[in-house]
Amino acid sequence: MTTWANRNHSSLSLSLMHHPCRKLLSFGQTKPLPSLCPFSLDHLSLFWSPPPFTARSVTNHPSSPMGLQSRRDSYSGPLLSTAQHRKDYSYSCCHRCHHSNPDQRAFEYAGKDETNDLILPFQKLERLSQDDIRECAYEIFFTACRSSPGFGSRQVHSFYLNNQENEMKSPNVVMSPTSKVKRALGLKMLKRSPSRRMVSGGSGGPSSPIAGGSPFHNNTPPRPRRPMTSAEIMRQQMRVTEHNDNRLRKTITRTLVGQAGRRAETIILPLELLRHLKPSEFSDSIEYHIWQKRQLRILEAGLLTHPSIPIEKATTFAMRLRDIIRSGESRPIDTGKNSDTLRTLSNSVVSLAWRSSNGTPTDICHWADGYPLNVHLYTSLLQAIFDNRDDTLVLDEVDELLELIKKTWSILGITRPIHNVCFTWVLFQQYVVTGQIEPDLLCATNAMLSEVAIDAKREKDSLYVKLLTSVLSTILGWAEKRLVNYHEYFQRGNIGQIENILPVVLSVSQILGEDLSIFDDGEGGKKGDITIVDSSGDRVDYYIRSTIKHAFEKVIEAVNAKAIELEIKGDFREILLHLAQETEELAIKERVNFTPMLQKWHPAAGAVAAMMLHSCYGHVLRQYLGEVTSLTRETVEVLQRAEKVEKVLLQMVVDECGEDNAKTVMREMAPYEVDSIIMNLLRKWINESLSSGRDCLQRAKETETWNPKSKSEPYAPSVAELVNCAKTVVEQFFKIPMGITEDIVQELADGLESLFQDYVMFVAACGTKQSYIPSLPPLTRCNRDSKFIKLLKKATPCGANYSEIDHISEGHHPRPSTSRGTQRLYVRLNTLHYLLSHINTIEKSLSQTPGVIPSPNRKRSGPYFEITNSSIPAACQHVSEVAAYRLIFLDSNSAFYGGLYLGDVVNARIQPALRILKQNITLMTTLVTDRAQALAMRELMKASFDAFLMVLLAGGSSRVFNRSDNVMIQEDFESLNRVFCTCGEGLIAENLVEREAAAVQGVIALMGQNTEQLMDDFSIATCETSGIGVMGTGHKLPMPPTTGRWNRDTIGNDASLALQFLHCDKKESKVAYLEEQCFVFIIRH
Repeated sequence: MTTWANRNHSSLSLSLMHHPCRKLLSFGQTKPLPSLCPFSLDHLSLFWSPPPFTARSVTNHPSSPMGLQSRRDSYSGPLLSTAQHRKDYSYSCCHRCHHSNPDQRAFEYAGKDETNDLILPFQKLERLSQDDIRECAYEIFFTACRSSPGFGSRQVHSFYLNNQENEMKSPNVVMSPTSKVKRALGLKMLKRSPSRRMVSGGSGGPSSPIAGGSPFHNNTPPRPRRPMTSAEIMRQQMRVTEHNDNRLRKTITRTLVGQAGRRAETIILPLELLRHLKPSEFSDSIEYHIWQKRQLRILEAGLLTHPSIPIEKATTFAMRLRDIIRSGESRPIDTGKNSDTLRTLSNSVVSLAWRSSNGTPTDICHWADGYPLNVHLYTSLLQAIFDNRDDTLVLDEVDELLELIKKTWSILGITRPIHNVCFTWVLFQQYVVTGQIEPDLLCATNAMLSEVAIDAKREKDSLYVKLLTSVLSTILGWAEKRLVNYHEYFQRGNIGQIENILPVVLSVSQILGEDLSIFDDGEGGKKGDITIVDSSGDRVDYYIRSTIKHAFEKVIEAVNAKAIELEIKGDFREILLHLAQETEELAIKERVNFTPMLQKWHPAAGAVAAMMLHSCYGHVLRQYLGEVTSLTRETVEVLQRAEKVEKVLLQMVVDECGEDNAKTVMREMAPYEVDSIIMNLLRKWINESLSSGRDCLQRAKETETWNPKSKSEPYAPSVAELVNCAKTVVEQFFKIPMGITEDIVQELADGLESLFQDYVMFVAACGTKQSYIPSLPPLTRCNRDSKFIKLLKKATPCGANYSEIDHISEGHHPRPSTSRGTQRLYVRLNTLHYLLSHINTIEKSLSQTPGVIPSPNRKRSGPYFEITNSSIPAACQHVSEVAAYRLIFLDSNSAFYGGLYLGDVVNARIQPALRILKQNITLMTTLVTDRAQALAMRELMKASFDAFLMVLLAGGSSRVFNRSDNVMIQEDFESLNRVFCTCGEGLIAENLVEREAAAVQGVIALMGQNTEQLMDDFSIATCETSGIGVMGTGHKLPMPPTTGRWNRDTIGNDASLALQFLHCDKKESKVAYLEEQCFVFIIRH
């Protein structure tokens, strides 16, 4: 947008930079005002009637309320007709700074062009430049004020003479001008010294007929200086040259000869100037042509393009005027007295300008009062109130200038409400285009808005409403673009501007209506998006949230850019950690710099900022966690850093709202729940880690062959893999940088124990000893020629094949008998002991690692692997038992049960079996680990004793024992006992051997009894078992009950056992009855 202030003239800059009287000023923080402006404009008219002429005088004022020296005190020297251009920069600090070099002014430039985005609220005028508008505005102003004091040379000269006399009378008295407008708007007086704004006393001004003499008269003494008139100030402010001003004066004088009382609103000024100004009054034809085109274009804009009263394009006058204007573009039109073109132009212009809306005659011509031409012209006049030396300041003569400008209202169709809107816009526009360094301009804008608010309630004119909406919407859009992202637009040094901009925005919003769209051109939303707010608190709330969102997005961009620069794009941990640091710094920046100001309009401003930051960082954190599949050290570090950020933000909420109110606010914040997330991820990590252990177990079940890993490692490879997996899990578990509680340790231990239990069951799944014990043969305790044998053959057809028995007996040869299957059982046994020893190590790691947080509600207080520790010994006992019975009944069957005492006792003694047994024991101690040897040896002893018992008690028909064999059997058993008592180095205690041998010893002793004693024992045992007491004469002896199973633990108490040792002797009559009973017993079984 181009305005009158947007000009770059280096002459002013050079004059100010090198003038000897120039000072460097230092300004402190702008003092905040309770309601932005410490004044009221209620029922105060900004226009008042000044004296017929008021010379601009200068005085020294006391210090301003802030104790600051006006920046005007640094200006001196000749007045320049140019203004310093500030469009290309803006101050990052709203005050000047001290500098060591007095000849140089230091500015801090902001990185943004603050004026490019200020949109002109009025429609742009085609074919008219800003200079064209300014020059036309001055012509209208001069015409309207031609009869005012200061515009006529005679009156001016008379006033100056009187003023000089007053100065001579009171040389020490300095006038103290005051301005009601500036006081009402909160603007400071300029405190200019008496030498300022003075011209030579011998002239009536630059355009006066009595202006100074020739420049060659250097010896002429200087004339006394006098204050400038309002007309001279206005000409200078409008940057009109002295030559053009003189030409305008002469033309107006010629035009209005004899018409001194003619009203300005009846003069079509461009037409009169075209009539009376001739090419000869210009320096050349080019200058004249440019001037003429400007006048024609003004007529085109006022009568054809933007007429106050609409016209039809097909009207004759409009068409003729358009043709003349078009022809004047290429060459000047003839404006001579006898020119047909001028005559046609005059007729067309007059006909179009003197129209009325209802067709009735009117006393006002309408050529410059159409919108937006009139507003452009009027705002160009209003911009003259800003000092050319420092266009951030309003002239002290603003009252007189505004009163003179008011005379143009009738020409331009301006009313007081329209003036108030235009004046508000000019003040605001000047604040923006001068780099936003003068907060007083915003204060004045807000003051004018209170007047606009009063007008808006009662003014319903469509033109006014259109103008009001356009101006206020532009102000609101510009301001809100900054407020919705105030971190970006308000940096250190100009942060205080928010206190001045916010009241303006809230005032504008109130005027336009409580429900208003908030303008947001940020990247987060598309243009046209709106948000409805209902109060200043809600609006400020939205500004805070939007700003924090924009600031956070900018932080993310910066962090991503840095990550790319450092080539850590894939390291999300570094990005999140850096983002957490930036989030905390952003919170501190908001709390320190902005919250104190925003609290004036929103009591919980800091809490809102903290909530928004919490939400923004939480959103990024959730995105990160959405891609996290397992718990790692990096993940825990990110989560713990997020927890720290959350604590900082929550503390910010508490500081802003207090603990009671903070609880209500925190309910609206979705907590990060870092502890819960970590625990869930930790449980997930535990499950994944245990899953690898389960995979290991499954592989063992599918591929384990129970071959030793090596000679030095006589256990299964699968157990080593499982133990290593468990140790790795425990080691990594305690490396996780978080507070580990006993409860979560217990969860890990439970998972590992379940894994160990499954493996122990898998190892112990090797069958049972029953699968190796041979089936019991039928009861046969007679010799081969016994009648009982014949009776037995009749009773049961399944007898033994004696030829086969003889073959077995003859083919028996002792040999080493430990099979590969039995050796694999030893590997299982070693595996269990290996697992047991390492479980204890893992137990110590879980229970003794420092840093574990005690849990008062821990469900279990004992060891972590208590169940496994008790199940492994049971599994070891089972595997040892199966291995022993396999070794004795399967591997050594030919030497023990299959060969011992086969046929007769004398020829089948136990020595061959003992030799094989010793070889097997030697091999076993080689294969089995030291810790497992005692258990394996004990089970082997039990299996050997059971085999010996079965030979005696269930040897089948191939074995026949006599009472005379008792001594040899006793010797063999003692030899077997000595094997276990002497093997190894104390593997089996002697008392344990004796205790296990007691049952066998009882059977051997029973075998040595005679028939009568056995029959008595049998009768007594049978009666006691049956419960019938002593047998009477003639009663039959009942058969003893039997379980149908052979159990070595019941030997000596079972009546049937005595029956098994009965044999036939010479007294056939005594055993006839016994044979019958035995037959019945056998049939039953």
